[in-house]
Amino acid sequence: MYVDSHAHLEGKQFDSDRDEVIQRAREAGVEALLAIGNGTDASSLACAIPFAEKHSWIYASTGIHPHEAKEANKSLYAEMTRIAQHSKVIAWGEIGLDYYYNYSPKETQRAVFIRQMELAAEAKLPIIIHCRPSDTENAAWEETFDLIEEHFVATGLRGIIHCFTGQPEHARRAAALDFMVSFSGAITFPKAENIRQAAAETPLDRILIETDCPYLAPIPYRGKRNEPAYVAKTCEKLAEIKGITPQDAASATAANFYRFFGLEPTAN
Repeated sequence: MYVDSHAHLEGKQFDSDRDEVIQRAREAGVEALLAIGNGTDASSLACAIPFAEKHSWIYASTGIHPHEAKEANKSLYAEMTRIAQHSKVIAWGEIGLDYYYNYSPKETQRAVFIRQMELAAEAKLPIIIHCRPSDTENAAWEETFDLIEEHFVATGLRGIIHCFTGQPEHARRAAALDFMVSFSGAITFPKAENIRQAAAETPLDRILIETDCPYLAPIPYRGKRNEPAYVAKTCEKLAEIKGITPQDAASATAANFYRFFGLEPTAN
């Protein structure tokens, strides 16, 4: 009954048991999954396609992560445009701004973010947003929303703020843009009261859940490799916050995923 709306299945962390990880997800009740197509670098932007082609319940995205923005060029833009035509590619991303690590210069991140929003609009795909500010200021949040408003909102397409870690006001601004807000295992972390407050305030019909695996394993798995089966723990915490049953939280977030992407529920 769960949908993992954001998973990095290609990561080397899964090289030894990837098939078993995917099987465990099914056994845990994961009925659909969006495999993210950033790859390990900007040369592997089709990395999610094999999973989507092999499994009817797995979908794919493509996009250059802000970490690799400095590698973007016309050839890679053309490659992503080609990948985006695949029938199982349902989103462009994750894309956005990361001012925490600054692996790519900020100006480059902004330029590549804008260009990818243009390409997503041409492909008629929603965007999946990565936003991580520095420890000292929230400029990345403000700039992310400003750039979306300037370069994407007019297309009539929508997006997802993935792995939400901001403040409640950032979730409210996402909702004002008609974007979805996706919560990861970070919602279970003891110091993540801001994330839980944002989840409490965000309408249930605007919420998705994800693992962002192999990262951010929820409690009680924190510190270990994350995997799609653990999305159940994120769902349980969301249910607790919302005062509903885990089953209702799972059903609602799954329905949100299908509605957002215009998909029919995956047959088990």
